[in-house]
Amino acid sequence: MQRSRTLFFALSALAGSVALAGCGQEQQNAAPAAQAVPVGVVTLKSQTVTLTKELPGRIAASQIAEIRPQVSGIVQSRLFTEGTEVTAGQPLYQIEPATFEANLASAKAAVARAQASIASNKAKTARYTELLKIKAVSQQDFDEADATYKQAEADLLTAQAQLKTAQINLDYSKVSAPISGQISKSAVTVGALVSANQTNALATVTQLDPVYVDLTQSSAELLELKRALASGAINSNASDQAQVKLKLEDGSTYSHTGTLQFSEVTVDPGTGSVTLRAQFDNPEKLLLPGMYVRAVIVEGVKAEAILAPQNGISRNSKGEATAMVVNKQGKVEARVLQADRTIGSNWLIEKGLAAGDQVIVEGLQKVRPGASVQARPASSSSANTQ
Repeated sequence: MQRSRTLFFALSALAGSVALAGCGQEQQNAAPAAQAVPVGVVTLKSQTVTLTKELPGRIAASQIAEIRPQVSGIVQSRLFTEGTEVTAGQPLYQIEPATFEANLASAKAAVARAQASIASNKAKTARYTELLKIKAVSQQDFDEADATYKQAEADLLTAQAQLKTAQINLDYSKVSAPISGQISKSAVTVGALVSANQTNALATVTQLDPVYVDLTQSSAELLELKRALASGAINSNASDQAQVKLKLEDGSTYSHTGTLQFSEVTVDPGTGSVTLRAQFDNPEKLLLPGMYVRAVIVEGVKAEAILAPQNGISRNSKGEATAMVVNKQGKVEARVLQADRTIGSNWLIEKGLAAGDQVIVEGLQKVRPGASVQARPASSSSANTQ
């Protein structure tokens, strides 16, 4: 009897331990399935975005004048300081004027001689006119006197033209600046012989305010932009599109805003690009010809644009842009996207995402498509959207 009781208690204990073990195992297997991984999400919303394009360019002077003499002679003096600002009409060089002054005096004498000849021949013609009426002179004598008078008038016109030429040459002996700007170093010194319209310039005047920025844009980008404008995907605003901002070589932004002047109508066959020109004020002379810059131009305005944080977008094995999205069932869904460009810290999404979608930006390494997640707003550093 005692042995039966002992056996009964042993079997009861064994059955209890097996039941407890089975229950624990069942709870252990069921626990992971009920757990949802917490992730940080950004809820997308549509917004109006101004689309800009950054284009490379070079600074070009608005005006450049190479100073060359228009008469020949010896340089008597230099009338400017190298590297300074000069104004239009300011004398720069003085060429020895003695020869030109003598030519001017000779031309004046020729004019006076022609005027005296006219006076004499005019009086003679007047007398012959009266004498011809009473047949006191022949018709031939009158004709010769009248022709001599007209020849004297022509000689006066010639002398006056020579006088004007002599005056011009004398004026040209003083070489002046044709435009205002900064002048270069002088290529000649006092005593140098220069000739009219010589190949080598005496100096160069460069106008640095304002300046031009010549930009290049690929013809493919220009074609895509025109199609977007034509379809209405992008709205144009003439006043905004005319405004241009500039980024300097050191990465800083130029303080003055420029205006777009024109766009070339032909494509460069060598580079496949078109040239755009913008004009900038340059009062501080910070922009110098030949300097490399990048200009930001406005392409248009896109309404109801979708911006997704860059840290929520990745690439699959095919190189396609993808995002992990929390669907309405609270599960992870992989989306293949079409991303157009970056705007700040975001991607502009053309296809694949819509307003209201929850894009995972925190905890991406813990989830996979189909997994249940617990969505919560991402921290401000991760959810940096415009």
